[in-house]
Amino acid sequence: MRDSELLQQLIDDIGTAQTLREVADAEYLALAERNLGELEQLLTQKQALLALLSQHGTLRSQALAKAQLSSDRNGLAQFAAASEIGDEILAQAEQLERVLEECRKANERNGRLIRANQSAVGTMLQVLQGTTQTPDLYDRRGTAAKSTHHRPLSQA
Repeated sequence: MRDSELLQQLIDDIGTAQTLREVADAEYLALAERNLGELEQLLTQKQALLALLSQHGTLRSQALAKAQLSSDRNGLAQFAAASEIGDEILAQAEQLERVLEECRKANERNGRLIRANQSAVGTMLQVLQGTTQTPDLYDRRGTAAKSTHHRPLSQA
């Protein structure tokens, strides 16, 4: 892979990663609204963007390996040092890293919302099924006693 091809691929990946970040933000809104149709569309879009970023990352790693360089930041720095546009390559690589970090944070935020939604739905199901743990009550000695009698909400 020539240095100009690598630079163009980095620039393209920055655009792809920015789109991925926008998809993650839209996913957050769809999760908050529990809009399953929108979530399905966004997931399809997200998978395609992730596949493209992964494919390009693999191509860059292979190009660095072919040049007998490590496929990390040091290898890229050595590759860039031998190029006239090396500074631009490194600048675009750093920009890509920043955008991907924003994507990672957005994905973690979405994961927290998913877990909160799962917990809320699970609690609602337990209430409807009558399988919730009843709160501890105190007996006449002041010790905690649990009620063993559970009834589903439909029988309450």
